[in-house]
Amino acid sequence: MNYLAHLHLGGQRPEQLLGSLYGDFVKGALAGRFAPETEASIRLHRRIDAFTDRHPVVIAARERFPGARRRMAGILLDLFFDHCLARDWARYAEEPLPAFTARVYRALDAADGLPGRLALIAPRMAAQDWLGSYREFDSVELALEGMRRRLSRPELLNGAWEELARLYEPLGEDFRRFYPELQRFAWEELARR
Repeated sequence: MNYLAHLHLGGQRPEQLLGSLYGDFVKGALAGRFAPETEASIRLHRRIDAFTDRHPVVIAARERFPGARRRMAGILLDLFFDHCLARDWARYAEEPLPAFTARVYRALDAADGLPGRLALIAPRMAAQDWLGSYREFDSVELALEGMRRRLSRPELLNGAWEELARLYEPLGEDFRRFYPELQRFAWEELARR
């Protein structure tokens, strides 16, 4: 899952929101690097990723892509599933998406010492409302262009947006089948804390 889904699933308190994002920017052992609640959210982020990668619906969704594209299928699904979540936000959350994203951006702004690349992108993320912009499918194309600039082999994403457009309906159905199960998993994990 990508940023929006992790934020939605990882808990609502500021430390949880931060940890939900940090999971993409912090690698290795934690052991006191961050506040306990933030570290717990980083660990939850990692469990969500593992649950997602092993889920039969996600495995089948990756198989929808042609063989040459499968190497990048996980990344493409992450972005596309964030689009589906933002597009259908009211189906999965009570708080309106603009209110939720504003809370996330406030938490990022108030945080001291954001890790690594997150410190560089957080101001742009808020200023350009990356999270809310996922409602529009065209934003997925913009996100892919940003990824292309960071890849050592950007050609791996050639035609990716067009591929997602072609698979829009079946992948959207995959998301509708998968996300409620992922929500239940995350809620159970949060309840164990």
